[in-house]
Amino acid sequence: MAEAAAQAQIACIDAPVSGGTGGAVAGTLTFMVGGSGQDLDRARPVLEKMGHNIFHAGDAGAGQTAKICNNMLLGILMLGKSEALALGMANGLDPKVLSEIMRRSSGGNWALEKYNPVPGVMETAPASKGYAGGFGTDLMLKDLGLAQENAAEVRATTPLGGLARSLYAAHSLAGNGGLDFSSGIRLLQKP
Repeated sequence: MAEAAAQAQIACIDAPVSGGTGGAVAGTLTFMVGGSGQDLDRARPVLEKMGHNIFHAGDAGAGQTAKICNNMLLGILMLGKSEALALGMANGLDPKVLSEIMRRSSGGNWALEKYNPVPGVMETAPASKGYAGGFGTDLMLKDLGLAQENAAEVRATTPLGGLARSLYAAHSLAGNGGLDFSSGIRLLQKP
C-alpha cells in the first residue's frame, strides 16, 4: 500500500495501536508508526488526539511489525499468567491475592496490572464481564499467525509464539473465538 501511495504521490503511514477499547475511549492509545518521519510529523496532531505514546518504528511496514511483536508478547504473557493462576487456584490460593503477589514481585507485567483473566479479580477486565469486549481470541490468533509467518520469512526463532498460537487455536476451535483472549485460562483450569 505504501508503494502504491508513493507512486500516486500520497503520504502514507502505517499506525497500528495498542491499548484496546479502553485506551481508545480514554484517548491513551499507543501508536507504532511506520513510514517517513516527515509523514508522521504531518499526522502527529491527529494521532495525539487519540494517544500520547507515538513511536516511529521505522520505514513503511515497521509499525505493523512492531504491532505483531507486541501482540505476540501479550499473548505469551496472558497464557503464562493464566497458567500460574490456574496452578495457584488448583492449590487453593485466592486468585486475587496471588495476582497481587505476582504483580508486586518479579512476575509483574502490564497484563497483571490491567487485565486479569480470572472473573471477579478485576471488575473492569473482560473476565469479569463474561469475557465480553476486549480483544477477541480470534484476533489474537490472527496476530500470532502473522508473527509466525513473519518469523518464518526472516528466519527468526519464536517457539513460545508458536506454542501460544497453537493454544489459542485450540481455544478457538473449542468455540471460544469470539471471547476475549484472556478466556484462554479455561484451557488451563481443572474441569
